[in-house]
Amino acid sequence: MAATQERKQWQPIHPDFLPKLLPEYIEHHNNTTLWGPSVHQIPWDPSFRQNPPVAGGSTPLKVGSVQDYSLSKFKVRVFTPEGTAPDGGWPVFIYFHGGGWCLGNIDTENAFSSNACKRADCVVVSVDYRLGPEDPYPAAVEDAEEALKWVYHEGKERLNINPNKIAVGGSSSGGNLAAIVTHKAALLNIPLVFQVLIVPVVDNTASPSGEPYASWRDLANTPALPPEKMMWFRTHYSPNEADWKKWDSSPIFAPDETFKKVPDAWVGVAELDILRDEGLAYAEKLKKFGHQVEIKIYKRAPHPIMAQDGVLQVGRQLVTDAVSALAKAFGNTPKSP
Repeated sequence: MAATQERKQWQPIHPDFLPKLLPEYIEHHNNTTLWGPSVHQIPWDPSFRQNPPVAGGSTPLKVGSVQDYSLSKFKVRVFTPEGTAPDGGWPVFIYFHGGGWCLGNIDTENAFSSNACKRADCVVVSVDYRLGPEDPYPAAVEDAEEALKWVYHEGKERLNINPNKIAVGGSSSGGNLAAIVTHKAALLNIPLVFQVLIVPVVDNTASPSGEPYASWRDLANTPALPPEKMMWFRTHYSPNEADWKKWDSSPIFAPDETFKKVPDAWVGVAELDILRDEGLAYAEKLKKFGHQVEIKIYKRAPHPIMAQDGVLQVGRQLVTDAVSALAKAFGNTPKSP
């Protein structure tokens, strides 16, 4: 009789990181992520998008309404709170999901969008931007800018929002797009009141060598987002290396004139994420230009914790912190789930 084939461990946690990680993360990883391949470990197939990029998300909260709208080449999903809009219309949060510009869809972060809607008492416009490799850079940036213009110019009539109370935000690659949109808004003279950047990508010139961000080198063996996976995302989204230095790929290189005009920020980074140092560098650059920035570092945590808020306390804490900051920026009192 042939020996039973052992189940393959695709993404084992490196021994060096076992004492560094939160026990709750290790347990969840070993029950889920360990047993499946990461996108960079097997040939690309669009069917990867049929499942959430990260396992362990929470159930979306009940809100007043959820409705999809079609824009030129993509859709947006609009979450509206229960109750009556304030005088002047609802504040609005334009949100961009994560997934390395290649994964995810309009359903990916319904949970976070519903938390922002209900707990910050605002309309949320979640953007289903086009993805690489089929639609490479700058398609996602073009969609992000179009969504901003649509909300600003048509949102009052179509969504009952207040165009003077627009905030933007996103997670990971979505944080990249959100940061870029703040600079686009500055050039378009569209006023923004706040930005929420969750484990954002802000510098696509970052290298596994650790230049200029040591976290890429020092955390090379981190789970969930090692350098080789991040480079896979980068090259499949933006195959022309010459584009990586452009500020609408790497917003840390945006012009000083737009840095002066972007809004205050909440920036959340994970201590064991290779993107940690670039996120902190971006936060410090915002401060340099006179902006109020709240920085949160989630200790002993790797990159994907926000999308694991259904199983990880640290993920729930990040969501609470982010939506509370958003509520306060709108002048609202943060609500419980």
